[in-house]
Amino acid sequence: MRRSWWGELGERVRRVAAEARGMEKHEVRGIEVIVENTRADIDTGRVLQRLDESLELIERYQPWRLAHLRRDLRRIDVKRFPCRGAYFPLERSVVTELTFLARTDIGPATVASSIVHEGIHARVSEMGVSPENRDLAREERLCRRAELEFGLALPPDIGAPVVERARASLALEDYEVAPAIDWGEALARQAAVDRGELG
Repeated sequence: MRRSWWGELGERVRRVAAEARGMEKHEVRGIEVIVENTRADIDTGRVLQRLDESLELIERYQPWRLAHLRRDLRRIDVKRFPCRGAYFPLERSVVTELTFLARTDIGPATVASSIVHEGIHARVSEMGVSPENRDLAREERLCRRAELEFGLALPPDIGAPVVERARASLALEDYEVAPAIDWGEALARQAAVDRGELG
């Protein structure tokens, strides 16, 4: 079916607005990716390469997980955020944090495990579980088990950090595995870091 004139105009308006905010639209392994790079010290091309390396690990070792991501997500957003990953059900988007993705001391397996984790939140959402009825600790444990399974599917030399982190998280109490977060405080701290006030 041909897109309407209004639909094409709306898409152009969104694209111009995104470009004005420094956002770039890409596609990585069949998933739309929006990069909002607000850091001059981070190369967008390198960030996209790291995202591709991470998604490639998922595709190679657990291809059904990448198929689920393609089906469950509208996009992946790469931008500054106060934690390494998040899932936004209304937008059906996963955030992979810009500076986390840019860090060279973190391997692509760790990045991939974070995406796998957020993909489980997307899967739960797409299965129709309402936010009001969610047991957050149980859902976090589902995510951590998926990380563990993913880490165990990888070659041991790259999967070990993923397995270690997942096992440690699964051993936590409910209040620790799904802690309450003050997002206002977290955003203020992130802004202070970006201003150079905190290390």
